[in-house]
Amino acid sequence: MKNGLVIDVSGLTKKFGGRTVVNNFDLAVPRGAIYGFLGPNGSGKTTTIRMVCGLLKPDDGAGKVLGFDVRTEASAIKERVGYMTQRFSLYEDLSIRENLEFIARLYSLDHLRDRVEASLKSLGLTDRAKQLAGKLSGGWKQRLALAACMIHEPELLLLDEPTAGVDPKARRDFWDAIRDYSAEGVTTLVSTHYMDEAVQCDRIAFIAYGEKLIDAPTADIPDLVGLSAWRIEAGDLDAATKRLKTAGGYDVLARFGAAIHLAGRDGAALKRALDTLEGLDRLSATPIAAGLEEAFIYLMAGAADNFAADNFAAGDLKTGNFTPGDPANAAQARGVT
Repeated sequence: MKNGLVIDVSGLTKKFGGRTVVNNFDLAVPRGAIYGFLGPNGSGKTTTIRMVCGLLKPDDGAGKVLGFDVRTEASAIKERVGYMTQRFSLYEDLSIRENLEFIARLYSLDHLRDRVEASLKSLGLTDRAKQLAGKLSGGWKQRLALAACMIHEPELLLLDEPTAGVDPKARRDFWDAIRDYSAEGVTTLVSTHYMDEAVQCDRIAFIAYGEKLIDAPTADIPDLVGLSAWRIEAGDLDAATKRLKTAGGYDVLARFGAAIHLAGRDGAALKRALDTLEGLDRLSATPIAAGLEEAFIYLMAGAADNFAADNFAAGDLKTGNFTPGDPANAAQARGVT
């Protein structure tokens, strides 16, 4: 694998019915990395993941995954990848152990019994091994699905919104396991909408309209987006929200618990909006550093409908054309023409 890259693809393109779902997509992921894949519904995340793992052949583009050609050696890639889909896809009328034994046989694994026992133990499933999969809660189904993905010891783990509908503790346990795998050299590409999961990724790529908008270390993304932000508290937050909506001049207006976060690229416009709050009971407005969640809301706001092609200038979302602080590029990035 060149330069230690587990995924090294460029120009990946996929069309369905004449519509371009993924357009000229590049991705480079080093061994052992946990790489977040964010974007609105319909943005092309799942299609990209399926091309990377060999389930879909790109219409254009080239590259290698685990050292194998993404276009001509898909079978070899599939044998070495663990892919966890959005929906639970194992047999609900089989027990946990029976499901894992079945998957192990599909891969023609040796030492089957030992592998199943090790898989059960690694994800805390031993005491539930005889329980039917269909009777499991969402969190335990998630553990079983992850065990099935990892039983053949893949080098690359692809997770497509794996914790949707799972309680917070189960999600934390899941991510503990992912970090353990990362320490062992397993590379993970995960799509998620949860910010508490996104912050655990080493790096994040944000995709909209099938093109990559941002690809950077997770901690750097708020600065790249370049938002100014304020935390607002008041006795009547509903009244404050109404005034701010009337004033405009912001890019993000969101409730965070008992406060409002107001953020945008135009600091002067934000201050004018804040001036409209004068006179509200117990008003407090404090400047804060914009975080990953504000940046994500900002990016999502401009890409809420990935099927509205008329609002998108193809090519404007490429990372190299996104210049923080440039209003023209910011408008392009958010689909504004």
